[in-house]
Amino acid sequence: MAELNFQPGDYVRLRLALEEIEGTIIENPDLSIILLKLKSGYNIGISKENILAGRVLKKFQEEKKEFEIPKDNKLPAIGLVITGGTIAAKLNPKKGGVSWLTDINEFARFYPELFKIANVKKIEIPFMTASESMTSEHWIKIAESVKKLLDDDEIKGVVVTHGTDFLGYTGVALSFFLKNLGKPVVLTYSQRSIDRASSDANLNLQCAARMAISDAAEVMLVGHASINDDFCYAIRGTKVKKMHSSKRDAFKAINDNPIAKVWPDKIEFISKYKLRHDRKIELDLDFTDKVALVKFYPGQTADILDFYALKYKGIVIEASGLGHLPVSEAQHNWIPTLKKHIKNGFVVCAASQTIFGRLDPLVYSNGRELLDAGVIFLEDMLAETALVKLGWVLGHYGWKKNVKEKMLENFAGELNERIAL
Repeated sequence: MAELNFQPGDYVRLRLALEEIEGTIIENPDLSIILLKLKSGYNIGISKENILAGRVLKKFQEEKKEFEIPKDNKLPAIGLVITGGTIAAKLNPKKGGVSWLTDINEFARFYPELFKIANVKKIEIPFMTASESMTSEHWIKIAESVKKLLDDDEIKGVVVTHGTDFLGYTGVALSFFLKNLGKPVVLTYSQRSIDRASSDANLNLQCAARMAISDAAEVMLVGHASINDDFCYAIRGTKVKKMHSSKRDAFKAINDNPIAKVWPDKIEFISKYKLRHDRKIELDLDFTDKVALVKFYPGQTADILDFYALKYKGIVIEASGLGHLPVSEAQHNWIPTLKKHIKNGFVVCAASQTIFGRLDPLVYSNGRELLDAGVIFLEDMLAETALVKLGWVLGHYGWKKNVKEKMLENFAGELNERIAL
């Protein structure tokens, strides 16, 4: 076995019995194995017993570059909220993965084009976490950070950087939490980190900044419109869903049209939007986590309602087709259990699991039975939007008595008339 004096981050060449292999050394607590990140991006483990020789081709040196955040007071001012996700991460050779861009100067060094579109006057970092680790408490912290920035009269709008996987939920929450919104609030992301040639981060951030200084007083998501680096879409926060695990144009408008096409230097509005105004923004943060989202599947029985009704205030069911569940004709009839729990104050809403389209309980007798039992049909609302809205509605003291009216009230563009898509 060769004598190996490598340090994490070193770029090395290893000679094995049948080949030579190059890569970057990754930190590893198991001293009997060398972890190596290959040029392809894959990580492999090699037993030290199998390494005949090795040498360092390039020693790892911690990159330390001073970079001052550009300031141009002639540009319109925006605020920036950084919360984590791939867009706020960089490759860490020692880990073989990524680390957060928590240093604002470093963030500016990676994304200098952003600062040519707008003067980033203030920056808030309420936390740094992946979106799958977020809770309603994180949504509230983001809303508070956004309001703090928007209360500055010089700031034209706010850009929020966020992880992709559960970005849609945060967009919905901000749409309800930010009352009397008079300036743009733009969430953006990247599917691929900035150190990759195919990164979508720079274009997304530039387009987000452009949208943040526009006249659209909406909570919006801005990101790639296609797999190419041509332009972005601005999509209403209550009508957006991640539709692909890795493509750069992962987010699509659902039962809605995008608000605008956005380039780094221009905007083309393609549907209606709320205009900016000077009224002061208010926070409406009443929320309960005692709500759930359940997908109906063939053969599912109604006793799942017994479980949720014990500890939860309400549920959104992703029903089939136009909003169907098994009723009186089915062997596993849901109607008696639904009626029992709804009578006792448990709120049951229906959204569609088809993603596109809208519910209609009046087409078939199945839907009419569910409607008579007290199920609230949420028209064309996304299931994720419905979940967050239900938590927001039930979080308000006194709204429980007219929860159906509140769930069907169009607060933030979550409900649409039939449109041509």
